[in-house]
Amino acid sequence: MRPASTIACRPVVVPALGWIALHAAALWPHGLWAARRLADGSDDPLGLASLAALLLWIVRARSVLRPAPRLAWLGAAAALTAAATAALFVAPPLPAALLGALALWAHLAAWLPERSPRAALAGLALLALPLVASLQFYVGYPLRVFTAQFSAWLLQALGWAAQPSGAAMTVGGQLVIVDAPCSGVQLAWLGYFAACSVAAFTQARDAALLQRLPLVGAVVLTGNVLRNTALVALEVRPQGLAGWAHEAIGLAALIGVVVLVVRIVSPRGRLLVAPGERA
Repeated sequence: MRPASTIACRPVVVPALGWIALHAAALWPHGLWAARRLADGSDDPLGLASLAALLLWIVRARSVLRPAPRLAWLGAAAALTAAATAALFVAPPLPAALLGALALWAHLAAWLPERSPRAALAGLALLALPLVASLQFYVGYPLRVFTAQFSAWLLQALGWAAQPSGAAMTVGGQLVIVDAPCSGVQLAWLGYFAACSVAAFTQARDAALLQRLPLVGAVVLTGNVLRNTALVALEVRPQGLAGWAHEAIGLAALIGVVVLVVRIVSPRGRLLVAPGERA
């Protein structure tokens, strides 16, 4: 008699990045909404930079991901995914997409080694969404009022006759309106993007990043007020201000804010650290 042949069944092993990719595919309604919002021009494409930074970090960290995920983080990812799916039917698309981004981040966190910048990665995941237009709608006006008020006070301290009025001010008898581009929303996005990116690639501790985020906000607000003050002081002159000079001042303010944010978040100046290490 011939012995019966046996067939060994080997389990199919899916790598961590494969599971994360499958999870991202399951969240396709949120990704489709974000893509459509960018395609129709209703929001700035700044989130693509954050998405690229997040993907780059994941690719660099692929060799140190855990062989098995932490169940607590997987449970959080499942709960957030369910909430994101339910939110599609009862909430606007943006809050639902925020929950979806957090669900994907929690899934990633389940595979991360102990020494990983989870807070920075959460920030990059949220900033990858098309947020700027919504931020401009909800917080743009309060930021414009704040900027007008403090710019007027600064101009007064410099000897100008400046009087704030809501999101505008009267300087030397001229009415100057702080418009949406001068609200500082984009500057704030770039400041926090720089903070999260530097913290991620320097493996900064979560507590250190969270402690420094208020200072990052203060730097952004101060930079925007200084930019607006300089623009107003030059615009109200009889000769006004050339367009290229306006852009140059804005770029200088942006560079100054980003440099300070990098210094705040990465005081040791180490911009690249291998995943799993600490700066």
